[in-house]
Amino acid sequence: MKKILITGGSGLVGTRLTELLLASGNYEVMHLSRSGSHIPGVTVYEWDVEAGEMEEEAIQKADCVIHLAGTGIMDKAWIDSQKEKIMESRTLSTALLVEKLTVLDHHVKTYIGASAIGYYGFEKEHSRNLHKEDAPAGNDFLAQVCVEWEKAHAEVPSNIRSTIIRIGIVLSDKGGALVEMAKPVKAWAGAALGDGNQIVSWIHIDDLCRIFIKAIEDDKMQGTYNAVAPNPVTNAELTRIIANSLDKPLFLPNVPEPAMYLLLGQQAESVLRSIKASDDKIVKAGFEFDFVDAQKAVDDFYS
Repeated sequence: MKKILITGGSGLVGTRLTELLLASGNYEVMHLSRSGSHIPGVTVYEWDVEAGEMEEEAIQKADCVIHLAGTGIMDKAWIDSQKEKIMESRTLSTALLVEKLTVLDHHVKTYIGASAIGYYGFEKEHSRNLHKEDAPAGNDFLAQVCVEWEKAHAEVPSNIRSTIIRIGIVLSDKGGALVEMAKPVKAWAGAALGDGNQIVSWIHIDDLCRIFIKAIEDDKMQGTYNAVAPNPVTNAELTRIIANSLDKPLFLPNVPEPAMYLLLGQQAESVLRSIKASDDKIVKAGFEFDFVDAQKAVDDFYS
């Protein structure tokens, strides 16, 4: 039975991934956590990234490391100290893992690192350009976070198969974008943001977790893969889809872009700008999506 060590295991993606791994009966799951809190069926080891310390047994027992941990992008306003925290929570944690993978005796064969399609940068003009994995990085803050995180992932020892998953907008009823978009819709106050034409490259959380599981199992998966469903939608379309699923009307005008910047500051870029990412590489790797239609994906949570 393979032993999977997950950082960020208590987060949105980590929690669901843990559930699916345990449910399969094929894996033993371990978490690397700051708190060491007990999770049923999971062995939890502690680490302190700022101190550069961890319970080394976590690495020594693992067959595969999945690195998801990082400060939430939308947790707090992007003042300089928060931007630094967002960046360093990813780069320093990865550097610590790389150090332990380099110096310790272990049998880790696979490393899977998270990134995001924010790597490609937000496009103000809602370009329909389709970003494949070899496209250049953007210049905005989130793009640079992804660039630096991926540079850190790239330092994993060469004898370990390494895969990077660039995650799209995750649809889940446990948190993230869908929950935040559904709140005003449920309150009869739903509306598209800005002009509503910004592209949303989404993925159902179960499909995302299944991509991570494929990366564990498929020895041919190496390098970088976008994790997005085949059919992206606009913000306005996704808002209508959520309203349809919740059986709520949409009658308010779009929320103006200046109002979004007043409300969210620089973070507004993450909901007002487009990123259209390609699913072609992961499909060619043999992955089959369970959810290719956004309405069906949202209905899975709300109908």
